[in-house]
Amino acid sequence: MDVADLRVFKSVVDEGGVIRAANKLHRVPSSVTTRIKQLESAMGVKLFHRDRQRLHLSPAGQLLLDYAERLIQLSEEAREVVSGTAPRGVLRLGALESTTASRLPPILAGFHRRYPDVRLELTTGTNDALVSQLVERKLDAAFIAEPPTVRTLDHVAVFAERLIVISSPDHPQIRHARDADGRSLIAFPEGCAYRRVMQRWLGCDSLAPFRVIELSSYHAIVACVTAGAGIALLPEAVLDTMPHMKVSRHAIPNAQARITTPLVWRKGEMSASVLALRTLVASVPKQKDRS
Repeated sequence: MDVADLRVFKSVVDEGGVIRAANKLHRVPSSVTTRIKQLESAMGVKLFHRDRQRLHLSPAGQLLLDYAERLIQLSEEAREVVSGTAPRGVLRLGALESTTASRLPPILAGFHRRYPDVRLELTTGTNDALVSQLVERKLDAAFIAEPPTVRTLDHVAVFAERLIVISSPDHPQIRHARDADGRSLIAFPEGCAYRRVMQRWLGCDSLAPFRVIELSSYHAIVACVTAGAGIALLPEAVLDTMPHMKVSRHAIPNAQARITTPLVWRKGEMSASVLALRTLVASVPKQKDRS
């Protein structure tokens, strides 16, 4: 089995028959039929059910189709990366809302200037949602909040973040986790890595014992904190993008406060576009740590 056979197989499926596939591939029909028979012989299964002049995928053929598409894509990505072909096509990128607001604008602008033939499609979500979409091949790469635990993913550390607790200006000083007792918490829904950091800071496995307001926007979270609805934990870089918001900042221990945003992709599947993004991100000057 080689990639050429898989391309012929996929063409037969896409075109709905041997003759149309042969026309698309600029081959004679007998050549396409021979390739399919060779692939079936190599696999030891029938890939199609033959009904007069029509072919229908067998269950084994349906299983092979998904692998064929992935292997063909990997082959094209490998050729582009090794040959130095300029990135093109679609780059499906995922990112946390915090990263999108505070870190990505100059990076995405720089990427667009360098690689105008790439169309960026950006999806925002929680850490866990982005990881799931990456594993399911709905995304090509993603900026998440913590190194992935999924063995099929690879990553590189990118942005160093400092997490802080914020409150309304008239709120008493928060020096310890116990100072949050009786306070309402404002947080992203389950699946947010920063929510898990808050849980660790509070010394609990969930936020169930607390009154929690769940929001999916940092602007909404900060606005509610400003109005005195509760306290929240978020990256300080996000708060720096909202200088007009009047809140008090409270430090938490470095063990919880220091977190690094990684760029993540599927192991062994780095396309030319993902490689270009990784290279661009690596060239971004590192900001000095603010203790």
